[in-house]
Amino acid sequence: MLHPFAPREMPFGRPVARAGLGRIPVTVVTGFLGAGKTTLIRELLKTPEAANSALIVNEFGEIGIDDALLRTSTENTVLLGNGCVCCAASSDLHRTLRQLFADRERGRVPDFERVIIETSGLADPTPVLQALATDRALGTRFALEGLVTVVDAVHALSNSDLPEWSKQVALADRIVISKADAASADVLARVARALDAIAPQAARAMATAGRVDPAFILAGTTDAAFKPRSMQEHDHHHTDGYVTFSIRREKPIHWPVMQQSLDVLAALCGAELLRLKGLVSVRGRPGPVVVHRVQHIAHAPEELTAWPDGVPETRLVLIGRGLDELRVRALLEAIWAFDE
Repeated sequence: MLHPFAPREMPFGRPVARAGLGRIPVTVVTGFLGAGKTTLIRELLKTPEAANSALIVNEFGEIGIDDALLRTSTENTVLLGNGCVCCAASSDLHRTLRQLFADRERGRVPDFERVIIETSGLADPTPVLQALATDRALGTRFALEGLVTVVDAVHALSNSDLPEWSKQVALADRIVISKADAASADVLARVARALDAIAPQAARAMATAGRVDPAFILAGTTDAAFKPRSMQEHDHHHTDGYVTFSIRREKPIHWPVMQQSLDVLAALCGAELLRLKGLVSVRGRPGPVVVHRVQHIAHAPEELTAWPDGVPETRLVLIGRGLDELRVRALLEAIWAFDE
């Protein structure tokens, strides 16, 4: 029986084979000061996989050093002035993306197939993740492909007490460990444990002289079928107030009930809920619906034509600071009970 509040047509648009299909993918590269972001991007842009990329560089300082270093790697490089994306320059990011798209359409800049954003080493990446959701026009043209955080193996342990470092790591979809060749095996093991404690959900790769498999950096957030480390190995971690846990549900749910539960969760948890992402098994739909929220801001849901791994079940990953896992589970179960 159709749920009384469920519309017969779902508000997802045309189902696509993978999230973001038909839109320009955006990969955000973040990491603390000196982590090796510029080196990583410069090496990435040398590969065929990253050809035809537009690059947006955000630096905190009066002179754009990284911008100058990267201009030799791609013709489409934009510097977001003195400031950082997490502050006043967030509006500059909106304007830059809109202008890049317009210039591309008019042939004023070389054609590009993707956008790479390098944030300042002191940036909170949250506003960057929110940008594509808050600007409806941008959301129809660009799609977030993932947040890649570069972690300096040599200085990671000394930086781990800094709130900027911790948040950049906690929010990551993927983590690139740089300067591993300069760190001892013992230090690398301690860095791995520190990353396990903050971001068990993030896949990891080691960079050699700034080089890593381009597919690792440019992969979409649903390529791993939402089977991150937290679901495979640990399921729940808690350190320095950061919490990551996953929620599964085998039984499909009507979309309005799921949407209401996510809205209530965001409203009640507020800033404690840093990020939520996942695949939802919606009644009557052959594939999953991809959901993504950054704090209280929701990206438009997308329906996929099929389950990436053939297993139809709802899988949510929640990342928060001071987030009460038991309270979240009880809240969601209470709302989902109306769908029984």
